[in-house]
Amino acid sequence: MNYKIVSKLTGLLILFLAICMIFSLLWSVWYSEWNVAFSFLYTILICIILGGGLVWYGAGTEEEVLRKEGMAVVGIGWLLSGIIGSLPFILSHTFRFQTIEGVQIENGLFSQIINSLFETLSGFTTTGSTVLTNIEIVPKGLLFWRSFTHWLGGMGIIVLFIAILPMLGAGAKRLFKSEVPGPIPEGLRPRIKTTALILWGIYMAISAVQTIAYLLAGMDFFDALCHTFGTMATGGFSPYNASIGHYQSAWIEYITVVFMVVAGINFGLYFQVIRGDYKTIFKDSEMRVFFGIVALGTFLIMFDTMRHQIFDNLIDSFRYVWFQVVSIITTTGYGTSDFNTWPPFSKLALITLMFFGASSGSTGGGMKIIRLMILVKLAYYQIYKTFHPQSVVTLKIGGKPIGQDVIDGVTGLFIIGMSIFVASTLAMGMLGLDIVTATTSVAATLWNIGPGLEKVGSIENFAHIPNAGKILLTFCMLLGRLEFYTILALLLPTFWRN
Repeated sequence: MNYKIVSKLTGLLILFLAICMIFSLLWSVWYSEWNVAFSFLYTILICIILGGGLVWYGAGTEEEVLRKEGMAVVGIGWLLSGIIGSLPFILSHTFRFQTIEGVQIENGLFSQIINSLFETLSGFTTTGSTVLTNIEIVPKGLLFWRSFTHWLGGMGIIVLFIAILPMLGAGAKRLFKSEVPGPIPEGLRPRIKTTALILWGIYMAISAVQTIAYLLAGMDFFDALCHTFGTMATGGFSPYNASIGHYQSAWIEYITVVFMVVAGINFGLYFQVIRGDYKTIFKDSEMRVFFGIVALGTFLIMFDTMRHQIFDNLIDSFRYVWFQVVSIITTTGYGTSDFNTWPPFSKLALITLMFFGASSGSTGGGMKIIRLMILVKLAYYQIYKTFHPQSVVTLKIGGKPIGQDVIDGVTGLFIIGMSIFVASTLAMGMLGLDIVTATTSVAATLWNIGPGLEKVGSIENFAHIPNAGKILLTFCMLLGRLEFYTILALLLPTFWRN
């Protein structure tokens, strides 16, 4: 392990975070939130000292970033991003007083730190789960930072880092692969630095279009930015307790759902369209399955909610159900209706969608549609071979053969993911949570969705969960965002040996 190159790159990442915090500092100054402004200023100074020290320690090393170093920078970088990003919340005592289940409590320093870490990593990992009990009294500067962490984490802090840092060279590929596991999106393979620039260029362009659409629909500039950050990153943070439902506007809801779909599709397909290859986007089998699941889920839940007279008419049923189905499958987590009040089948359908996730190459979380397609086809071929044992079949997706290494990786990730899900759910149950809250709180954080059901539902929060549970769920967020392998590898003693 080359600790100097890890130190140098981690230090540069911390300095980059300091630059990002300047925007939140300016919002705090604009709204005369001086306590928050000084919290950001102190954090920026800490970043300069810490980041500068790490860069100084690693100065002079010109060695290439190898696989271990890449994984270490990504894992440590994400963890430090959460710690440093939480400092403005800690220094401004955002979580000192909270009202939980109707009772106002004063949190000690340890609880404030845990809550701040939970909120910040929920932002960076684009999970969207919150421990804030009254979002609307939080200063604007912190609300902006909270949403901005979504946007930075959506396409990936390290991917942006690669795009703007000229000195990485061949090491950029190791960093990219460590933060973005799985196959690189089609059409984005020649140079990783170019890939990072293309991805962030598309990401920023679509974000600008969505912000303009929100402004035309009547949002003010601050709200438009915050909700764009939450939508494009499929994160779900909103500056309002009622989320998108705060506006009671069908136009705003339809704008949001359209851009949630856009964010849930493979960004590599957009690059193909820019190049003039319009047919690829319609031929993509993963995208067709994604839209098929959305359509089927919407139809079934609409039928169930209409049967139980949850909504007054068919139009309202479509409006609220379509929004929630897209919000859950893309792992955004925005809400316009309290789906805790929906019938059992509808809630079970939403829980199922939590595990599906969006497309590969998107900003969405979850298992990803392509992996589920591979697992389903693998299961089918195994059944087929029971009565055709001599047959030799090649697993194909969209007419393209899938290599054994990919199949092994998908199978391994599924086993690891489900094992962590079961173990974490049992642990949450031991902390006294009911079975639905325990199960969906883990699913919501492990797959980076945001809201669960019952006490962590769409109009609830995670503030009432014990500190031990918050620590576990925060770890689940990080595991899910980096898709297990990178973080788990860092826990092995052999990883750190030369």
